[in-house]
Amino acid sequence: MKKLELFNEEQQLVANLAKALSHPARVAILQYLASCDTCISGDISDHLPLSRTTVSQHLKELKEIGLIKGEVEGLKIKYCLNKEGIEMLHSNFNNLISNLKSNNIESC
Repeated sequence: MKKLELFNEEQQLVANLAKALSHPARVAILQYLASCDTCISGDISDHLPLSRTTVSQHLKELKEIGLIKGEVEGLKIKYCLNKEGIEMLHSNFNNLISNLKSNNIESC
């Protein structure tokens, strides 16, 4: 049995979402995408102090977890936020925070 199997699906999902957000470049990418309707991957690298290759790796991580979508348009990929992925992020983090707050934190 793998150690990950000791944790339920929600715990694994929250951990994977947190991992996807664990790099400031990915947070910056999400913030940039939120500020516009869609954009081309080259445009994103113009707004970050990172190479296109590095930005592409971060975009891949965000796409794999479902926070962004990408469509091929000719030689470029157009990226935007994935509404369902952002709602999933919001719901799971809200649940985690609500559960943490509902416990008596002051008892220690």
